[in-house]
Parts: sequence; C-alpha cells; structure tokens
Amino acid sequence: MRAKTSGSGCSWSTSSFGDSADSSPGELQALGEHLGLCRVAHGRIFRLHCAVDRLHGFVAPRFVTSLMLMLLLMAALSFALA
Repeated sequence: MRAKTSGSGCSWSTSSFGDSADSSPGELQALGEHLGLCRVAHGRIFRLHCAVDRLHGFVAPRFVTSLMLMLLLMAALSFALA
C-alpha cells in the first residue's frame, strides 16, 4: 500500500485497507485491560520502584566505589557513637 500525499505535503497511510476503521470489541477489551494494568502499576509502590531503579542505575556501574563509601560512612558513624 502506498501512502498518499495531500496538497499540504503531509503523508497519510491507513491500515483499514478499505474496511471500516472502527475499533473491534476485542481491541477495546484489550485496551481496557492494558489501561487497568497501567493504573495498578502507578500505585503507591510505583514511586518506590522508580527510586530503587534510579539508585541501582547509579550504584551498579560504581559498585566498588559505593561499597568503599558505605564502609567509610559506617566506620565514621561507629567512631562518632563510641
């Protein structure tokens, strides 16, 4: 199928291939299920999950450095509390 160009220079293409371009009941059901999963995924735990992902993305490439910093922090706290 070839895209047709309108007078404004925009290229338009359709996937209905001459049939009705309406959504089928199966497509609407699948969309509803997907949106339901998205709502569940963006619950209270979602922000925590994002924060852990960001922390992992920062720490993973710098594992040895992060480990040394944690050990130094623990040592400093143990001396401060002793």
